[in-house]
Amino acid sequence: MNIKQIEDKYFMHTYKRNNLVVKKAKNQFVWDENDKKYLDFFAGISVCNVGHCNETIIKAAKKQLDNFAHVSNLYYAPPQVELGEKLAKRTFKGGRIFLSNSGAEANECAIKLARKWGFLNPSKTGNRYEIICFDNSFHGRTMATISATGQKNFHEYLKPLQEKFVFAKINNIDSVKELINDMTVAVMIEPVQGEGGIVPSDKKFLKELRALCNKNNLLLIFDEIQCGIGRTGKFYAFENYGVKPDIVTLAKSLANGLPLGAAIAGKKCAETFVYGDHGSTFGGNPVSCAAALAVLNIMNSKFLNHSLQTAKYLRAKLENLKKKYSIVKDVRGLGLMIGIKLTVNGKDIVGYCMDKGLIINCTQDTVLRLLPPLVIVKKDVDFAIKILEEALKWQLTM
Repeated sequence: MNIKQIEDKYFMHTYKRNNLVVKKAKNQFVWDENDKKYLDFFAGISVCNVGHCNETIIKAAKKQLDNFAHVSNLYYAPPQVELGEKLAKRTFKGGRIFLSNSGAEANECAIKLARKWGFLNPSKTGNRYEIICFDNSFHGRTMATISATGQKNFHEYLKPLQEKFVFAKINNIDSVKELINDMTVAVMIEPVQGEGGIVPSDKKFLKELRALCNKNNLLLIFDEIQCGIGRTGKFYAFENYGVKPDIVTLAKSLANGLPLGAAIAGKKCAETFVYGDHGSTFGGNPVSCAAALAVLNIMNSKFLNHSLQTAKYLRAKLENLKKKYSIVKDVRGLGLMIGIKLTVNGKDIVGYCMDKGLIINCTQDTVLRLLPPLVIVKKDVDFAIKILEEALKWQLTM
């Protein structure tokens, strides 16, 4: 049996895989089993932000692996502590951090933290535990995070869901106000929705949301698992808005391909957890933390500015495609997190692009999702635009 047949026989059918067997990857490129080269404009779902097999990341991870891979969180692991210090200081004055393995776990931590904080800071009528989320949001696949996800297709067959998650409309402050009551403890939002179709929040809306949370003594949670770590041209997406949350969650690109998640709490709720309230066997793995430290060192202003300039170049090229082809309804996003809204299903365009050597993705059926490694250059943009234009022309003949 070949690898595809083996996977089909022994794995649960949870992934609808593309017809690509990866042999190796480097920087912004991937090669398949036949040595065909692809330009990767997806980066493992916004994971390999500093490029595949980045030499600095590999060196840091190998060095730590030579020392030890795991000792449990009952002991001190220097790379973990150093990363926690750097992330906490970079995010909040007086903040604290919890390290996990994934984005879903980071969001689980944020939800638990908010609900305990609500019990310690009750309303006049009692404990607070209800969390306002948003339509088309995506926060993970555990039972709590799927319950917080505002897409009904993810809820099918899983009911009863966990209670007390309610849903407002993104960029509509009145829809949030209508949901606030004595049981409300927090508002949880992706500054830029990823799985929801690359939908950025309006600056005015996030500022109003921050003010609303302050007025009602609510925690504001930003899920930056897909839009954080340089993806929008800033280290944090919230830096584009001039708004700070009370809790921010990270994962995906934090260790550039190694499993690592983080929930970082600001001073308002940083002391909420005590010994035994939360934990993770592998959370904050020393090898992953060593890789993440290398990511933080790479993510300097020069690197971020390069990605932002490349994003502007790509966005201008995409806007030209929008003018030329009627099936392109909208181009939206921040930095190198871009969605191309089509008037048709995008699945076939994704397949066409892959055949021609360009890896992209489609979400919400009609939104082409571009999440390239932040190391791409203008030459890569030109190649991607050439393939995309060919694909649009081809789609119009179908």
